[in-house]
Amino acid sequence: MKTIFFHKHGGPEVLEYGELPTPTPKSGEVLVRLKAAALNRVDVFVRNGWPGLKLELPHIPGADGAGEIVALGEGVNGFQIGEQVVLNANLGCGECDACKSGHDNLCKNWHLLGETTRGTYCEYICMPARQLYKVPTGFDLRQAAAAALVYQTAWHSMVKRGGVQAGETVAIVGAGGGVNSASIQIAKFLGARVVVIGSNAEKLKQAEAIGADILIDRSKEEDWSKAVFLATNKQGVNVVVDNVGTTFPLSLRALAKGGRLLTVGNSASPRFEIDNRFIFAKHLSILGSTMSTLSDFREVMDLVFSGKLKPIMDKTFPLQEAAIAQERLWRGENFGKITLNIS
Repeated sequence: MKTIFFHKHGGPEVLEYGELPTPTPKSGEVLVRLKAAALNRVDVFVRNGWPGLKLELPHIPGADGAGEIVALGEGVNGFQIGEQVVLNANLGCGECDACKSGHDNLCKNWHLLGETTRGTYCEYICMPARQLYKVPTGFDLRQAAAAALVYQTAWHSMVKRGGVQAGETVAIVGAGGGVNSASIQIAKFLGARVVVIGSNAEKLKQAEAIGADILIDRSKEEDWSKAVFLATNKQGVNVVVDNVGTTFPLSLRALAKGGRLLTVGNSASPRFEIDNRFIFAKHLSILGSTMSTLSDFREVMDLVFSGKLKPIMDKTFPLQEAAIAQERLWRGENFGKITLNIS
């Protein structure tokens, strides 16, 4: 099968386009012919590598994908050859207490597709049947792939962990990333008012087009926490979505008393200092989460399929141009999801 892979960690130059053996589905697995993949920043993190990361080399990047079922492993029920499906990258073992109780994103043997297992930058992939969800006939597979990781991540963080309510004010740090664009839409779907802190006027304009109510340009407002405070009539916000990390000090200052800081990652750095006085004096909560449960995934994908949530699409590249696509993502030139066409 045609695929993108790397034999060693490094920059975009380590990505190769070539042939690897097509996998064969084991018991309980389904072989999917991928038609689309979508990029996430974790793809670049894995390509660059970090101490302790152990991969089967050559490694295939990619957490998001959608395509057509071409073969069923032994014991698979509920799926048919020819059906279109989207992949859920949140890989629980299916056997531990957390998985059996429906909390598979707390699995003790948890993996992320494309991070520690081979991913979706390829023509064919084998997945456990429980990780697949049927895509309605006629729905764009690029949009299905683009939605899978970011919408379940944002949904679990904001709805299940953060408990965002109608009438609250939610600030989102960053305008262009996939999780952030999903978070804007989810916050509006829940009935919240949305403040977006963006890096430039163009991205803020795009954020406004998908529902942002208050726009703050951090290139002009170095202390954007003060700008948030003033824009909310000196009340602060109920919730901050901050997946940058180094911006936590400003996020904590922007929160009203009793506020919640929600985080699913650290695109800038995992290490930084915070002033604990803001946390205890304002009764603040910091709530982390990773991906979602299988039931959360089905719940939010149904909203996507029904059109109540709509993935924001950036550019599409052919599979062989994955390195160019990753560079666009890494430089932050995108607004919404970058996808790969696998044909």
